[in-house]
Amino acid sequence: MSFDFYDEEHEEFRTAVRDFIEHEIAPHYAEWDAAHMMPRDAWTAAAENGLVGLAIGEEHGGMGLSDYRFRAVLDEEFVRTGTMAFGLALHLQDDWVLPHILAFASPEQQQRWLPRMLAAELVTSVAFTEPGAGSDLRGVRTRAVRDGEHYVLDGQKTFIGNGISGDAALVLARTDGSTGRGCRDSFSLLLVEKGEGYTTGKQLDKMGLKASDTAELFFDGVRVPAENLVGAEGAGLDQVEAMLPQGRLGIAVASTAVARGVIDETLRYVGDRQVFGTRVADLQNTRFQLARMHAETSAAEALVARAVAAFNEGHSAGRGGLDGSEAATAKLFASRTARHVTDGCLQLHGGYGYILEYPVAQAFLAARLFSLFGGTDEIMQETIARHLMPGSDGSGH
Repeated sequence: MSFDFYDEEHEEFRTAVRDFIEHEIAPHYAEWDAAHMMPRDAWTAAAENGLVGLAIGEEHGGMGLSDYRFRAVLDEEFVRTGTMAFGLALHLQDDWVLPHILAFASPEQQQRWLPRMLAAELVTSVAFTEPGAGSDLRGVRTRAVRDGEHYVLDGQKTFIGNGISGDAALVLARTDGSTGRGCRDSFSLLLVEKGEGYTTGKQLDKMGLKASDTAELFFDGVRVPAENLVGAEGAGLDQVEAMLPQGRLGIAVASTAVARGVIDETLRYVGDRQVFGTRVADLQNTRFQLARMHAETSAAEALVARAVAAFNEGHSAGRGGLDGSEAATAKLFASRTARHVTDGCLQLHGGYGYILEYPVAQAFLAARLFSLFGGTDEIMQETIARHLMPGSDGSGH
């Protein structure tokens, strides 16, 4: 963030994060990107340096850092060093899976899972999306049928980050036994650890952020202990909806970090690059384009800072602070800003901007994900519209 957003303790944390990334992640990142996979010891090193599971409480060995500004520091440093895929992998566990465990898991479940997550012995993925059900989760067809002390799980998930490298998935499945489009109480959440019947499909070849693996998951008669049900049976959609604001806030924070980071990198580039006997920075078009992008990014940062403040205030007061509409607004504006800014900065780089070894190309590819991940722009607009016009479902009736 480009204004008075952080305290001294956040900057001390930044120093530790920067040192870790520069020594443990950045020197190997290009190799991981080419291999489309990060080694497990990268997770272990992050855990040893206190960068995994920031919100896990002291009773489970963690630091209990619920202040979201610490997560923002991580995003900014991953962007600065061009190692965003590792940041995405952490985001999938800490902003999508972990909040469900902290909010809805029983004390016994938390004792089983949280220390392992904190030590990166249990790396998780969030498995909601299916080939026929993305933003419309009521279309989920994966089924979990109760059989004594187990659920028998059958189905398929897709676009699952950490799907290959992870050890377990938080799976949204139908538990009401019906077919067709589900009702609100048709779904439940299960933390499913890899084992017999749980297989991964091919690794999906993404446009960008390749070091973070993404895959299909298949469940064929997987017997999941009933004690792995997270929250109440039939409450899965309510739980997902309650935790969506944090996941979307994380995408908004990453979007502003990418936008600001690519502007800073572009300022350095145009200051050095010469065309027609003058610096690119001295051309009026360059100056006006960068001024516009700075203004757009500053506006996005202010909006996201307000959302972070709402999230933090809610946690400190022991209540929900960031509602779905606020989170959707921040994600929509910040992700669109990231797309516009990375595209504009790529243009200012000319042909070099199209070369993947240049940070602007990597930022461009990463930013394109943010308008899709965690709900598309269209879903964000629908969420905001329903807040503005209660009772309207967009059907015209």
